[in-house]
Amino acid sequence: MPTNLAIDDDLLSRAQRIGGLKTKRETVNRALQEFIDRRRQRHILRNLGTVSFREDWDYKRGRARRAPHR
Repeated sequence: MPTNLAIDDDLLSRAQRIGGLKTKRETVNRALQEFIDRRRQRHILRNLGTVSFREDWDYKRGRARRAPHR
């Protein structure tokens, strides 16, 4: 999708050079992907440790029910 954006040329050039990328398009796409990835990681980390487990769950018994792999 063609889009016109007013992006700081110095910032874009620095990102392109640091990332070792060849085009502005590649640089912007990589930056957007890294932004998304970082936000997902934050979400995962924020929810880490918030899962409650059943105290009465016998995990060993659950494993014993599985058929052995051969």
